[in-house]
Amino acid sequence: MTQSRSTITPPADPGFAPAPDDLAALDEWFRQYDALASAGDAEGTADLAMFPLNTVTDDAAGEGSARQLTRAEYVEMMRGVLGAGGDVTMESRRTPYFLTASLVLVFTDAEFTIDGATQRVRYADLLVKSGGQWRFQTMIQGGWGGQPG
Repeated sequence: MTQSRSTITPPADPGFAPAPDDLAALDEWFRQYDALASAGDAEGTADLAMFPLNTVTDDAAGEGSARQLTRAEYVEMMRGVLGAGGDVTMESRRTPYFLTASLVLVFTDAEFTIDGATQRVRYADLLVKSGGQWRFQTMIQGGWGGQPG
């Protein structure tokens, strides 16, 4: 069983001031993404991306790296991540920094509990609005370098 809870909080002094509808649309996008991820639907999450997708990370030695993923590469990687199974809960606090009405960098502080073990993480996503729809284009999170896939 997977449960998810998320909140969106605008920064105190944004460069672009999002309207309530902008925040609501972004919140809905993350609710949709979280539901797909909770269901283990890698293809569904890929439908919400803009490819090629940039990923930025580092490894245990602190060596940073970046690469671009095709849709097929992303789906293969995410099937391994989302298909881990077990009893998972996730709580997220997301803070969007709108650069413009169609570009937003979202910082997420999350806590995952998997089969009773809790892990805290911080990551960031760059979302781009294209054709009226938000799409994530860059994923930034430490610690994935050297991981399979």
